[in-house]
Amino acid sequence: MSARNWTIHKGVVVSIPREDIDTDQILPKQFMKLIDKKGFGKHLFYDWRYLDLEGKIPNPKFILNQDGFRNASVLIAGKNFGCGSSREHAPWALADFGFKAILAPSFADIFSINSAKNGIALIRLKEEEIQYLNEWVSKNLGTLIQINLETLEVQAGDQSFNFELDSASINRIRNGWDDIDITLKNAKEILEFEEIRKIEKPFLEVCWL
Repeated sequence: MSARNWTIHKGVVVSIPREDIDTDQILPKQFMKLIDKKGFGKHLFYDWRYLDLEGKIPNPKFILNQDGFRNASVLIAGKNFGCGSSREHAPWALADFGFKAILAPSFADIFSINSAKNGIALIRLKEEEIQYLNEWVSKNLGTLIQINLETLEVQAGDQSFNFELDSASINRIRNGWDDIDITLKNAKEILEFEEIRKIEKPFLEVCWL
């Protein structure tokens, strides 16, 4: 089980109100050579966060470099978040930085699939609701927002918004399951199938030798 599993999360919210934020902006391609999920967070939004190629000079104008937002865990973005290539490294970077939920009007399909595997809830809200939240955040910098996967509700100050999220994604996030965890849940059935196959089709064993 992943340490990132959660059901109710309350954290600092940050807004990057841009549409079509693609996976190359989330994690530039030069960092895809890394193979461990850990350590990607420092490269998140790399071209926006730093003024130099070496990542030694933070851009003071970028929101995640500003006081009160370095530990943000809820992101508000524009529509079609996560578009572009299908790299799973983008959700790895978001999760490693500490993001638990992303609020936007829409998300790219493959990005949606990869996010739940990494403990990130993608919450689709109406454009007018996202606009309200952006305005609310601008007036309440560094404030907290709450996401509840039981009631499917976003709580921002005295306002709440309902959302829909498929049960498979909810189960993944609440239990910290990735594809391997889900496969291992059926380990007994898999082993039983293999034993039966050895008896019914022994020639397959010979083929693999």
